[in-house]
Amino acid sequence: MKLAVVGGGSTYTPELVAGLARERERLDLTELVLQDVDSERREVVGGLAGRMLAAAGYDGAHSVTDDLDRAVEDAAFVLIQLRVGGQAARLSDETIPLACGCIGQETTGAGGLGKALRTLPVVLGIASRVRELAGEDAWIVDFTNPVGIVVRGLLDAGHRAVGLCNVAIGLQRFIAHLLGVDPARVAVDQVGLNHLTWVRAVRVDGVDVLPELLAEHGDTLADHVELPRDLLERLGAIPSYYLHYFYFHDAVLEEQRRGTLRAAEVAEIERELLELYRDPTLTTKPALLERRGGAYYSEAATQLVAALATGSGDVQVVDVRNERTITGLAGDDVVELPAAIESSGPRPLPQAPLAPELLGLVQHVAAYERLAARAAVTGDRELVSKALLAHPLIGQVPQVDELTERLLVEGRAYLPQFEATGTLA
Repeated sequence: MKLAVVGGGSTYTPELVAGLARERERLDLTELVLQDVDSERREVVGGLAGRMLAAAGYDGAHSVTDDLDRAVEDAAFVLIQLRVGGQAARLSDETIPLACGCIGQETTGAGGLGKALRTLPVVLGIASRVRELAGEDAWIVDFTNPVGIVVRGLLDAGHRAVGLCNVAIGLQRFIAHLLGVDPARVAVDQVGLNHLTWVRAVRVDGVDVLPELLAEHGDTLADHVELPRDLLERLGAIPSYYLHYFYFHDAVLEEQRRGTLRAAEVAEIERELLELYRDPTLTTKPALLERRGGAYYSEAATQLVAALATGSGDVQVVDVRNERTITGLAGDDVVELPAAIESSGPRPLPQAPLAPELLGLVQHVAAYERLAARAAVTGDRELVSKALLAHPLIGQVPQVDELTERLLVEGRAYLPQFEATGTLA
């Protein structure tokens, strides 16, 4: 099996390579190609990847290239993990909203929209090459944020794609550690949209233990998701960390205004990681990588690829079409929830209706994601404004007008679709 990683120069890549090397026999991996347009990252990250594979005894083919066509040709799986515009663009995603009085975050709100506008057309271009050179049966696994919008765009265009996030597996491993049990015994019933989910059940050996978890480990769980314990108890669920942007909007906004932006922290971590990766004696992922984010990405990715390749039916939390799974959402909305992973693709497991206090927010953001995906593909300025107006973290006309202008003008180097429609003239 050939597997290609687009954005293979990412500092995440050693995390992924560690998982692929560990599971190479189960995956039947015979060729790994890392593709990236950044020559320095290709050399540095690709070099470490090669040393890691050799140390693990991998005897298949491994190459690093800037040639997308060469990378995806005949690939069974294409993993996409790129950042259009690099860390400088992320900094823009966080600072533009703050300057307009809104929360600055790279995957949700105005920052998430800025990233979606830059990213979706690039990913669709990659997917078109995958379809032509790897065939209709190749799987695209998207780890590129904002995952929900990117996967919606891929599926709307008819590609064979599934989205992946590490939030669910991270919580699963955290809970397994709390309980002192093997992670394989723990299943989290996480449901909602990407970066907007709640865990409504935690099953150990098939038995829901969430009430006991909240009673005995409520403080620890609350600290983990950075939300108050009493909120978890009132909801009867464990919200994703990303819900604190919604539930404590004003406090987060004030904290961001006074503090250091995450983009600056990540840029420094990446600089340090790349310096570590240059060490010719390094053959394992460094501990510093854990501070970059993306914990358990390798396990999530390799589990998903293996299940799709074998049709094992393993239940994993992924981003897929809703179909009729969550009542109150459209069938073509992209949701994040447990699904049985079969060779034909993920099959979402049935879900009880969301409580009104959860469903209302999900519907709100799903409407925004629909508008955002259309705006990214069409280059329609009016859709950008409507997406911002629909988002619950924005929703006020003065901020919408200012954000629309700034996102399009300051991001114009990566927005040719808006140049084509005359929006940026």
